[in-house]
Amino acid sequence: TLIELMMVVAIISILASVAIPKFGNMVIKARESSVKGALGAMRSALSIYFSDNEGYLPSTGNLDAALASGGRYLSAIPQCRIPAPGDHPATNVVTDFAGAYTDVGDWMYFSSTGAITVNCTHPDSLGRDWNTN
Repeated sequence: TLIELMMVVAIISILASVAIPKFGNMVIKARESSVKGALGAMRSALSIYFSDNEGYLPSTGNLDAALASGGRYLSAIPQCRIPAPGDHPATNVVTDFAGAYTDVGDWMYFSSTGAITVNCTHPDSLGRDWNTN
């Protein structure tokens, strides 16, 4: 009957109003996980490079060539694509740390310590700044 059909439509609309915001959060979390996975891959490649070269880190400005040339450690520097609210454009640029984060959404390399972080000061979905991940 018409009343039953209206009840089914009402129930479906209630379920949809609950599910759609959850789906939006899942897309953001998936993008964040992609960036964090790429960050982990870069850190692992740097660690292997460090052990292969008997304790020497790549020099400032040489991280791209050291890790991605020849495909020994990485086939290419992975893209860094920060989702909203930072929403920086996708890039595979590695910036050498020059005293402060510039919030452009690329990879930040500390040649003195060998640390790699994300050059973004916006928080992720858990409320942590990207540069502390």
